[in-house]
Amino acid sequence: MRRLNVVRKCRYSVVYLIFDTEGNLGKVDYISDYEYDLFIRPDTYNPRYRVWFNFTVHNVREEQRVIFNIVNFSKTKSLYRDGMSPVVKSTSRPQWERIPSKNVFYYKCPNHQKSYVLSFAFAFDREEDTYQFSYCYPYSYSRLQHYLAEQDKRGLDFYKRELLCHSMQQRRVDVLTITSPHNMESTAATLRVVFITARVHPGESPASFVCQGLLDFLLSQHSTAETLRDNIIFKIVPMLNPDGVYLGNYRCSLMGFDLNRHWQEPSPWAHPTVYATKQLLVELDRNPKVDLDFYIDIHAHSTLTNGFMYGNVYEEEDRFEKQAIFPKLLAQYAEDFSWNQTSFNKDAVKAGTGRRSLGGCLQPRTLCYTLEVSFFSYTIGSSHSPYSEDSCIHPLLSLLRP
Repeated sequence: MRRLNVVRKCRYSVVYLIFDTEGNLGKVDYISDYEYDLFIRPDTYNPRYRVWFNFTVHNVREEQRVIFNIVNFSKTKSLYRDGMSPVVKSTSRPQWERIPSKNVFYYKCPNHQKSYVLSFAFAFDREEDTYQFSYCYPYSYSRLQHYLAEQDKRGLDFYKRELLCHSMQQRRVDVLTITSPHNMESTAATLRVVFITARVHPGESPASFVCQGLLDFLLSQHSTAETLRDNIIFKIVPMLNPDGVYLGNYRCSLMGFDLNRHWQEPSPWAHPTVYATKQLLVELDRNPKVDLDFYIDIHAHSTLTNGFMYGNVYEEEDRFEKQAIFPKLLAQYAEDFSWNQTSFNKDAVKAGTGRRSLGGCLQPRTLCYTLEVSFFSYTIGSSHSPYSEDSCIHPLLSLLRP
């Protein structure tokens, strides 16, 4: 964590706010005691992406009201236009809460080279508190490691944690196996495998909440979870881009690569996490005793509400119809999943994604999807139901629960 110097732009001030950042707030300009301009640091080695933010503020005055302007967003569209708002917590109130949407504005600003600006007003009420603001509910690399360490302590015979590889900055990339013990030891029967990945885009923190929710369920004593473990081997890589998460990037890895555009020919040096994951998938696909049924890559969407899926387009009619079954089931059982927003495409720009690349190189029996969950909310009729930190787990779990 580093402390930012505030660049002063007017003559008189009573007190400065002090900003600390996890690494992705680049500069703060002091406009007045009641207004600050904040600049997001771009993703490392890739200036195109300036979206995610997560910073703390202290040295505040009681009842001090401040407008924060985040002045260099790179996205033109945003759920901030549709009622989403940043989240905040403080030392004495450790639960994340959304700032009231009436205090949040997202607009194109001529004063900042026509960049998009997020402005939000906030009233500090406790001088001794440190306040933390974030684009959405954060889910850090250390939080994942702590969660996995807690699962290790449970000594479950149907759970195994292994090191898949290390990232460029030598962070662990774990692969989890969840299945009944007899499946782990079986050498005779054909084994059915579902492979799930998450967080290839580091700023898409809701993907980690969905993934943890899935893990919580599969590791539980629920009768449906037991049935799933008896019949399926789940292979889960919960964080594909730990360096990007640690650095506070939105889209890219340490070296500025969008890893979800490099699945076709991943480099063991430049894209080690994608390379190792693809190697494992190909190994499972070539194993005659394994039926690799699903590959699902979990993401979060910054401009659309609801959960939905992207699938592939195939010439074979039977294969195309088969892959529509799973998202239709999700739409039937999960109130926050939208079949209408689900689409199947073969856009050239998506050729390097996990879904597209693996859909082309794995055997036809494997169904490959991207699962998208909204940063903000789902809709029922005309009303928005914003996700809380706890309810971000819905899209997959609603199908699994009877």
